[in-house]
Amino acid sequence: MMKKSNTAKKTNSKNTDLSLVIPMYNEVERVGRAVDALNSFLPKQDFIHEVIFVDDGSRDDTVAKLHSLKPKFNYLVVGYPNNHGKGHALRKGMQKATGKYVLFLDVDMSTPIEELRKFKPWMEDGYHVIIGTRKAHGANLVKRQAPLRQKMGEVFTILSNLAIGGGVTDFTCGFKCFSKEAAQKIWDAETIDRWGFDTEILFLAKKFGYSITELPVVWANDERTRVSLVKDAARSLTDLFKIRYNDLMGIYEQKPRRKSSKS
Repeated sequence: MMKKSNTAKKTNSKNTDLSLVIPMYNEVERVGRAVDALNSFLPKQDFIHEVIFVDDGSRDDTVAKLHSLKPKFNYLVVGYPNNHGKGHALRKGMQKATGKYVLFLDVDMSTPIEELRKFKPWMEDGYHVIIGTRKAHGANLVKRQAPLRQKMGEVFTILSNLAIGGGVTDFTCGFKCFSKEAAQKIWDAETIDRWGFDTEILFLAKKFGYSITELPVVWANDERTRVSLVKDAARSLTDLFKIRYNDLMGIYEQKPRRKSSKS
């Protein structure tokens, strides 16, 4: 189900330069931060944009809160009744995106939308996959994660690089941009609904021949993260094996699931 905004200005999907996809799950307390940031940034830009909020089965008043804030930018809401996970939400959002490039980012704006300026020269040069990294020289960690969570992230990065063949410093930074071509091919093949999706989409980028460009970004940890340290870490490790299994079984070569993907 898709709910359109009541904003007067509409974009021509054929001319949209950038789609922004933002997943949400019970974000009534944080959606205002996203709207405020986008209200300040987007109207000043010279590119045609659309913002796609994906409501991943929220049980609170996230969507009502979003509409009540009356965003000053073009937006729509994609929603469905049950929670499936961030990977699933992003897949649904990517399927609705019409932009020449598609950026996904977190509703808490842990990486500020202003960091898009670093991506624009690479987008203009036609790069297909551009991702933010918190772990390369030049990154600015305004607020770090707790030491244990940070250490587990480092281990996950090592294991993920083993799974995809190396070359990525930061898999889980929620600030990733794709050309329309790459977005369609990668997200039509993507299968993982929850936290292992980051590794899967970068595995698919490599598999389909897209180079991955990493750019250091500003990032601040939000302690209200929905990641469960133990449960989601175990699930992510299982997902790494699933990626290799899917590849071995030829699942990623099957026909795109764009029209058949369940809600």
